[in-house]
Amino acid sequence: MLAGVLVLQWITSPAADPLTNPPLQTIDIPDGSTFRYTSALLANKQIVSTRWGFLLLGRLTQADRRIIPGEYALHGGMKPREILAKLVSGQVVLHPVTIPEGYTVAQIAALLDEKSLTNAKEFLALAQDREFILKVFHLDLSNLEGYLFPDTYHFSRHAKAKEMIQTMVERLWQTVTPEWRTRASDMHMTLHQVLTLASVIEKETGADGEREMIASVFHNRLHKGIPLQSDPTVIYGMTSFDGNLRRRDLEKTTPYNTYRVPGLPPGPIANPGAHSIRATLYPASTTYLYFVSKNNGTHQFSSTLAEHNLAVDRYQRRPSKRVS
Repeated sequence: MLAGVLVLQWITSPAADPLTNPPLQTIDIPDGSTFRYTSALLANKQIVSTRWGFLLLGRLTQADRRIIPGEYALHGGMKPREILAKLVSGQVVLHPVTIPEGYTVAQIAALLDEKSLTNAKEFLALAQDREFILKVFHLDLSNLEGYLFPDTYHFSRHAKAKEMIQTMVERLWQTVTPEWRTRASDMHMTLHQVLTLASVIEKETGADGEREMIASVFHNRLHKGIPLQSDPTVIYGMTSFDGNLRRRDLEKTTPYNTYRVPGLPPGPIANPGAHSIRATLYPASTTYLYFVSKNNGTHQFSSTLAEHNLAVDRYQRRPSKRVS
């Protein structure tokens, strides 16, 4: 009996005195790891006092087959039972990543890769997999451009690309309220059309106070059958872009060239944030049909071509600049 008590005390005692504030370590338990491997890893990092003791504890509690792989923040002052509880419940380290508004799917994939959270090619391939999109989200789309909601997320390094994509799309569904869906229906717009126009607005301005004004210009143009003439849509439809938009680019017919093709482009050109989606649904009430950059992050709006030309002369003196 005494021997059993001593063994139990031995396998449940921390490797270090908690009062010494042992350093917190990030321990990565790879996919497919056995409990024997995990016990040895923790003992080697001095998180547990002995691998055999931790191995025995796992077997006694029947937790040895239930650990979840991932990164864990652990230290030697933790009791083995605490450590085991973390491994079984999957209390992994989560890494914050902020997806900026207006990022494309390709940019999101690159950012997540840069943060070592996923493989960019794998993420991009899945976001462009029509069968996956239809099966998981019931959307008949060739890609998820516009549907990966920009926000701050917390992902583990072992999270799958599929899980990340599902989280971002789910955040979009949470953002687009029933009221917004009803508003879109009242405007005779599908959600896809709303996200498409919102993405154009997102790329046209970074000024929060202008989004409703930009939206009013595009809605007025659509209502009058005037091409949107948006540079960002043209750029999105180009196979390569060196930073300079040339006349020949504007003259080339692509589905995204809104100088030549009337109406909305076939789909979103980026992933819009909530403000741009709301602006699409609730644009300012104006007669504006034109806007031109003031070169300070804001735009001058005009209702007539004559007014617009004056604004262009005032704010765009360099011929290399394009106007919307």
